Amino acid sequence: MRIDTLSPAEGARTSVKRLGRGIGSGLGKTSGKGHKGQWARSGGGVRPGFEGGQMPIARRLPKRGFHNKFRKEYVIVNLGELAELPAGTVVDYGFVMENGLAKSVKNNVGLKVLGDGELSVSLTVKAAKFSAKAKAAIEAAGGTAEVVE
Repeated sequence: MRIDTLSPAEGARTSVKRLGRGIGSGLGKTSGKGHKGQWARSGGGVRPGFEGGQMPIARRLPKRGFHNKFRKEYVIVNLGELAELPAGTVVDYGFVMENGLAKSVKNNVGLKVLGDGELSVSLTVKAAKFSAKAKAAIEAAGGTAEVVE
C-alpha cells in the first residue's frame, strides 16, 4: 500500500451541488431557490422558532412553578437496603455511596434514612436525618442512630 493510492470508501464523498449551470442541469436560473422572496435572498430565512412576528408561544403561555435555591437535597436510603448488612457495620454517607445502596443526588447535603422495610441486625447508622420510624427501628434492633452534619 502506498499513500498515493489511498482513497475514501465508495460513497463516502459526494460531489458538490453545482448551481446556476443551465436549464438542463435542473438547477439553472434560480438555482433551486424559486422566485424572489425572503428565502431566495442571500442570508435569507428566519431563526428557528420564529412565528412570523406574532407573539411566540413561549411568551403567550404563563409561567408556573417556583424553584427554591435554598432547598436541601438528601441521598435517601431505606432500612430494607440495610437489612442484608452484617451486624456491627457502621453505615454512613461514604459507606452507602461505595456499596451503591442509594442513588447520588446533585448538590446533596448528606444522608437521610427512611423506615421502609424491616431491620433485624444491630447497626451503627450515621446520617444527617432520620425519619421517626427509621430511628425507632434501628434502636429496636439494638443499633444506634447518630445525627451528623
